Amino acid sequence: MKNFILGFLMATVLLAGGYFTYRHMGEKTPAGTAEKANIKYHCPMHLTYISDKPGNCPICGMKLVPIEDAQSDSHGDHATAEAVKSERKILYWRDAMNPQHISDKPGKAPDGMDLVPVYADETAGSEGSGVEGYASVTIPQERIQSMGITLSEARRTELDQSLRTYGRITYDETRIHHVHTKFEGYIETLDANFVGQFVKKGAPLFSVYSPELYATQNEYLLALRAREQMPQLDENDRFNPVGTVDLVAAARQRLALWDIGDEQIAELERTRKPIRALTIFSPVSGFITAKTALQGLKIMPGDNLYDIVDLSTVWVLADIYEVNLPFIRLGQPASVSLAYQPGKIWRGRVTFINPTVDPTTRTVKARLEFANPNNELKPEMYADVVIGGVRATGIAVPESAVIATGERNIVFVAKGNGLFEPREVVLGVRVRNLYEIKKGVSEGEQVVTGANFLLDSESKLKASVSDGTGEHKHGS
Repeated sequence: MKNFILGFLMATVLLAGGYFTYRHMGEKTPAGTAEKANIKYHCPMHLTYISDKPGNCPICGMKLVPIEDAQSDSHGDHATAEAVKSERKILYWRDAMNPQHISDKPGKAPDGMDLVPVYADETAGSEGSGVEGYASVTIPQERIQSMGITLSEARRTELDQSLRTYGRITYDETRIHHVHTKFEGYIETLDANFVGQFVKKGAPLFSVYSPELYATQNEYLLALRAREQMPQLDENDRFNPVGTVDLVAAARQRLALWDIGDEQIAELERTRKPIRALTIFSPVSGFITAKTALQGLKIMPGDNLYDIVDLSTVWVLADIYEVNLPFIRLGQPASVSLAYQPGKIWRGRVTFINPTVDPTTRTVKARLEFANPNNELKPEMYADVVIGGVRATGIAVPESAVIATGERNIVFVAKGNGLFEPREVVLGVRVRNLYEIKKGVSEGEQVVTGANFLLDSESKLKASVSDGTGEHKHGS
């Protein structure tokens, strides 16, 4: 009986131990679950933002994703990342929606948002960036591509300071000739009959009958006869009739002042008969661009009968914007090309720059002069103009790399490891899609050409936070 009682007690003890062991092991599962359920969430675009609950990133609006357990054997990479994060030094916490609100400890911002930690390595390089109001920016490598950041190398290249514009071909105003007479008369015959007709220098244009001119010719012939009939006297002879020779010279000079040529006067002396209808000849070779002469028309002194233009040289009036005026000077080489003759180029030079600006187009007219021996450059044609500048070499970056603030020009330089440094640069000439950099960027440095406005915003934000840290109120 005694043995039976002893065995019963031993069995009871074993059952009780197993029960407590089972209870103890069973309680570990909920604890483990609870430990595993303690998950943090972060933004895939802004890895520094961490939250205790799911939701959207207050910075970019992306959905927060869970951070895997650092001790999970199947997620070793995440564990390493969390370990690295735990080693980063936190400088302060700030409100992502209101960066001016800064706190020394984590918590909630006045607007209810979770405060975001700002790490020391994120603000590295912010001090002493050299550009007032800007700070260097560190972007994680995984974000650089997603943000669309692109780079280009600052290279030394040939800077052809040629300027491309358009122009209009017009007459050379120094080669326009107006044909008119200096006496009254009547047109009897026309040899140049229509506008556009080409006439050579010395070719007949029209003939005119003038009673006044006819009378002057008779006076000249009478003076000649009188001189021939008078005896030849010594100039010192006191009986020399004063004015005999002067009458001939005076009549001849009068004919010359009326544009009667030497050949016509010689013909008058040879025939000793006045010419009834005097022929007027073209003073130049060129094209008739205007004509008022008609057969039988009475003409007066000063009436413009023909306009004759010599097109062997033409002008091109090119429009130059104000910003390009420093690159234009007298004597510069220039070239034009026409749409109807692709590939052919005419070369000339800049001969005049208008001193005033057109108030409508805000441009200045530059006058270019070109030889036109074959009359291929026709007035009122439009032409593509290239005004060549001085060829030089310099360091240049793409136009998209430069951020113009109105007061200065900023370029972001990639320093490596995701660090981007703002630089204030001094620009030179603009050539095609490149800017010459006179100061601020060295040859071979990588500059940001894409998404630089995002870097600009981030840099200004960090600079403002860094400058005003000690002045802001701290949250709970």
